[in-house]
Amino acid sequence: MPVPLPTATTRWRCTLCGNLTRFDVTRSSKVVEYVHLDLAGEPTVEETEVVSETVESVRCRWCNAVDQIELVDRPSARSEAAQG
Repeated sequence: MPVPLPTATTRWRCTLCGNLTRFDVTRSSKVVEYVHLDLAGEPTVEETEVVSETVESVRCRWCNAVDQIELVDRPSARSEAAQG
Protein backbone atom coordinates (compact mmCIF):
# COMPACT_ATOMS: atom_id res chain seq x y z
CA MET A 1 0.00 0.00 0.00
CA PRO A 2 1.51 3.38 -0.98
CA VAL A 3 2.41 5.73 1.85
CA PRO A 4 1.31 9.38 1.52
CA LEU A 5 4.12 11.89 1.15
CA PRO A 6 4.56 14.69 3.67
CA THR A 7 3.39 18.11 2.53
CA ALA A 8 4.31 21.66 3.46
CA THR A 9 2.03 21.37 6.52
CA THR A 10 2.50 17.69 7.49
CA ARG A 11 5.31 15.31 8.37
CA TRP A 12 5.77 11.60 9.07
CA ARG A 13 5.54 10.12 12.57
CA CYS A 14 6.04 6.50 13.66
CA THR A 15 2.90 5.36 15.49
CA LEU A 16 4.88 2.86 17.59
CA CYS A 17 7.79 4.91 18.97
CA GLY A 18 6.99 8.52 18.05
CA ASN A 19 10.03 9.01 15.77
CA LEU A 20 9.73 12.15 13.62
CA THR A 21 13.15 12.30 11.97
CA ARG A 22 14.65 9.00 10.73
CA PHE A 23 13.05 6.72 8.12
CA ASP A 24 14.11 4.30 5.40
CA VAL A 25 11.95 4.98 2.34
CA THR A 26 11.43 2.54 -0.55
CA ARG A 27 10.12 4.31 -3.62
CA SER A 28 9.47 3.52 -7.28
CA SER A 29 10.04 6.20 -9.88
CA LYS A 30 9.38 6.49 -13.57
CA VAL A 31 11.72 9.06 -15.12
CA VAL A 32 12.65 10.38 -18.52
CA GLU A 33 16.34 11.24 -18.83
CA TYR A 34 18.23 13.17 -21.48
CA VAL A 35 21.52 11.32 -21.79
CA HIS A 36 24.50 12.86 -23.59
CA LEU A 37 27.26 10.54 -24.75
CA ASP A 38 30.69 12.07 -25.25
CA LEU A 39 32.88 10.98 -28.17
CA ALA A 40 34.38 8.19 -26.05
CA GLY A 41 30.88 6.86 -25.30
CA GLU A 42 30.72 7.95 -21.65
CA PRO A 43 27.14 8.85 -20.71
CA THR A 44 26.15 11.92 -18.72
CA VAL A 45 22.56 12.53 -17.62
CA GLU A 46 21.90 16.20 -18.38
CA GLU A 47 18.17 16.39 -17.63
CA THR A 48 15.80 14.27 -15.55
CA GLU A 49 12.03 14.55 -15.54
CA VAL A 50 10.11 12.56 -12.90
CA VAL A 51 6.96 11.26 -14.60
CA SER A 52 5.61 9.43 -11.56
CA GLU A 53 6.82 8.46 -8.12
CA THR A 54 5.28 6.21 -5.47
CA VAL A 55 6.48 5.65 -1.92
CA GLU A 56 6.01 1.90 -1.43
CA SER A 57 7.05 1.54 2.19
CA VAL A 58 8.49 3.51 5.06
CA ARG A 59 10.46 1.86 7.88
CA CYS A 60 11.23 3.60 11.15
CA ARG A 61 14.99 3.76 11.81
CA TRP A 62 14.48 3.79 15.58
CA CYS A 63 12.20 0.78 16.13
CA ASN A 64 12.24 -0.92 12.67
CA ALA A 65 8.45 -0.74 12.41
CA VAL A 66 7.34 -1.20 8.81
CA ASP A 67 4.41 0.75 7.44
CA GLN A 68 3.43 2.15 10.84
CA ILE A 69 3.79 5.73 9.67
CA GLU A 70 1.14 8.42 9.91
CA LEU A 71 0.98 12.01 8.74
CA VAL A 72 0.84 14.62 11.50
CA ASP A 73 0.81 18.42 11.42
CA ARG A 74 4.14 20.21 11.42
CA PRO A 75 4.55 22.55 14.41
CA SER A 76 4.62 25.63 12.12
CA ALA A 77 1.35 24.53 10.49
CA ARG A 78 -0.38 24.39 13.88
CA SER A 79 0.77 27.86 14.92
CA GLU A 80 -0.23 29.33 11.53
CA ALA A 81 -3.71 27.76 11.84
CA ALA A 82 -4.11 29.24 15.33
CA GLN A 83 -3.17 32.71 14.08
CA GLY A 84 -5.47 32.60 11.02
